[in-house]
Amino acid sequence: MLDVTKAKIIHDFAHDRPLLACRYDPKERFVVTSSEDYRLQKFSLPGGEKTILPEAHNSWVHALGLSPDGQILYSGGCDGKLVFWNIADAEVKPLRTLDAHQGWLRTLSVSPDGSLVATGGNDKTVKVWNTQTGELVKQWQGHAKNVYSVQFMPDGKRILSGDLGGAVQLRSLDADDIKGNFEAKPLHTYEGGQMVDFGGVRCLAVRPSSDQFAAGGLHKATNPLGAVHEPLALRFAFEGNQLLKSHVSEGITGGGLWRVQWLSDGTLMGVSGGSSGGFLIFWNDQQDKDFSKFKLPALARDMDLSTNGLNVVTAHHDGHVRITRLSES
Repeated sequence: MLDVTKAKIIHDFAHDRPLLACRYDPKERFVVTSSEDYRLQKFSLPGGEKTILPEAHNSWVHALGLSPDGQILYSGGCDGKLVFWNIADAEVKPLRTLDAHQGWLRTLSVSPDGSLVATGGNDKTVKVWNTQTGELVKQWQGHAKNVYSVQFMPDGKRILSGDLGGAVQLRSLDADDIKGNFEAKPLHTYEGGQMVDFGGVRCLAVRPSSDQFAAGGLHKATNPLGAVHEPLALRFAFEGNQLLKSHVSEGITGGGLWRVQWLSDGTLMGVSGGSSGGFLIFWNDQQDKDFSKFKLPALARDMDLSTNGLNVVTAHHDGHVRITRLSES
């Protein structure tokens, strides 16, 4: 069993620019980050030796993913490009660059078997690519607003996608119609005075048993552009498209969830970053409120869980990538 109340930071590595996204190598040999200088970084474990990857994007990179064997990295940028990298090799270089989306590519997800990568972006489109050939094998345009998150189901045959307006759709690779619609509207705010749509489904995570998923983002956005909003995770059951829980976290008045993941004991973990700082937040399936929070040293923008289920990497605005150990009880 895990005891997240005893979490502690075990590694802290620095870059010279604010970080945006991060991913943990499935074989736990390294972590990869992206930063505001448009570059990607590889930090070897356990020592943290840093390799700066060659230039491949001309904008920020918010979307990262790794093949199941950790050999290939996929990066998606606000330039609309999807880049494939030989990340496990001594000399890392781009293997393939695709003009994947018109406008920002915001999100990507690698299929469990590594044969496909799904992407979504500001063109309101979800696309699925063959990772061996780079061929576009499927695309959908069913969202009314920008696509902020995509996530493969554990069977690798279905994909969840979430948009700025709080709509979540479930689709199958072998059909064109929508298999499920879920309303995550509490994650969306329209602020009339500032004339902005704000929030959206920033992240999705499917429980390994495939019976539930979580959609994360923010709510109570009384001043969106002033960063006054609170983290929120909505827990849904696939059966009946039912909303089960609205997970909140009291005391964080300037934050939003940028990623959520399930731990081995069924705990839902989210990373929050905003004017209140950075937190790892933990919920169970019995109550709406979190049962624990771990305060991070700086505003966090992304996180990823190691294969062993104990280490959590977080990317921070202060340029640091940190690894937190979740203690075993």
